[in-house]
Amino acid sequence: MSKRNFPEHSTPPVIVVGAGVAGLAAAARLAQARLPVTVLERHAAPGGKIRALPSRAGPVNTGPTVLTMRAVFDDLFAQLGTRLEDHVTLHRQDVLARHFWPDGSTLDLYADHERSAAAVRDFAGSRGEAQFRRFCARARTLFDGFDGPVMQSATPSPARLIAHVARHPHLIRAMAPASSLAGMLRRSFDDPRLAQLFGRYATYVGGAPDKVPALLALIWEAEAAGVWVVEGGMTQLAQALADLAVKHGAVFHYNAHVAQIETEEGRAAQVVLADGSAMAAQAVLFNGDPRALATGALGPDVARVAPQTARAARSLSADVWAFAATPHGPDLAHHNVFFREDAQAEFDALANGTRLHDPTLYVCAQDRGLPASPPEIERFEIIANAPPLRPGLAQSEDIHACQTRTFQMLRRFGLRFDPAPGPECLSTPQTFEKLFPTTLGALYGQSPQGMFAAFQRPTARTQVKGLYLAGGGAHPGAGVPMATLSARHAAEAILSDRISTSTCPRTAMPGGMSTA
Repeated sequence: MSKRNFPEHSTPPVIVVGAGVAGLAAAARLAQARLPVTVLERHAAPGGKIRALPSRAGPVNTGPTVLTMRAVFDDLFAQLGTRLEDHVTLHRQDVLARHFWPDGSTLDLYADHERSAAAVRDFAGSRGEAQFRRFCARARTLFDGFDGPVMQSATPSPARLIAHVARHPHLIRAMAPASSLAGMLRRSFDDPRLAQLFGRYATYVGGAPDKVPALLALIWEAEAAGVWVVEGGMTQLAQALADLAVKHGAVFHYNAHVAQIETEEGRAAQVVLADGSAMAAQAVLFNGDPRALATGALGPDVARVAPQTARAARSLSADVWAFAATPHGPDLAHHNVFFREDAQAEFDALANGTRLHDPTLYVCAQDRGLPASPPEIERFEIIANAPPLRPGLAQSEDIHACQTRTFQMLRRFGLRFDPAPGPECLSTPQTFEKLFPTTLGALYGQSPQGMFAAFQRPTARTQVKGLYLAGGGAHPGAGVPMATLSARHAAEAILSDRISTSTCPRTAMPGGMSTA
């Protein structure tokens, strides 16, 4: 590979390593604040885990599928001097998700709370409805109680959380600090199907319901508050952020593989690419899994950053199918979940590094939930939870076995696809490790298990001056909204620590991108 000729700046730029949603959001914020910004991305397009694969019906999601916690994005775009809806077309979903069980029962949950309550009453009786209402109230209490002091805080701490709970003692009962999410749900619902349904939200952050704290019931409130489909897929959101960053002056280099982050006198000073080219930096924002730093993958100068991530348990991975086909069988919403009968057996298997032959499956029907009727050939993403890879162990991927267990399971519910997708449509933990090295294929960073997992994630500032973190592996955690919040924390830290617009005038330079 030929060496790159990077543009000269009178002031070295803030270098953002990685163009995931956090890197994009931070780059746009920093560029809008009149700092020189350069983004280095190892892949050919922005988005990170927001990615798509080609199909005969157009690009199909093979990452996050919908937008929740919309206020986070409205705030981001407002900070950038514009509006979210001016850059992407959003469709709020009436049906949040459609759920199927092996006994033939189904349950739709809706954006309208009363409609959901009525659906639960028809599904599980008046007692089930009352329990659902109480659970929703608990989830809302938890979300409202911990959004500010944990998710919105750049540096949460157990001491500050304890003090917050002491000032709001009603939170103690809601958070059930001695209970797992699964335990709390078993006590909350007589109908095990409802406990299974709401326990599945632990997987949204890569956890198992029997291992994560009951506090994570708040994820349901984030979902219940609204789900939006981005027309054209979530990659449209990533591209919109990249375009805004460029508009404000950021420069992008794609296919740029950062090999090392180097320090000078204990401060992040430059990055070195795999081709040997180097670029000076006034600060470096790493938008990747912090484990890459802690394991030395980015060089010895930054190997002491986030040491806890090197030994922490990893989150779940997934087997992900992305394809176009004509569906036959039950009517699908945009979000669909096909449950196995015994949820705990599947999570036990995953904890042991194995998969069951009949997993619970998430099916995203990408062309549903839009104003137009779906075409004859639709786009689908199917996700089954999978264990992360184990360090030091060679683990083969059995694509045929994955194909068999996935589509045999769906055929039990009467759902089939014509044509059936081939192996080229499958991403596995091995795929994700290749795309995002040192992650062990874990899609959500370190595991969210344990009551104090939220305080074990690294925050934006690191032990190395001038080096900052953003992304799903940093605080406040996994998921597109959380990664976007982490970008805010990181950008604010950089602006506070390093730069003021009065002492560092903007270098006149146009935004742009390079794929050289």
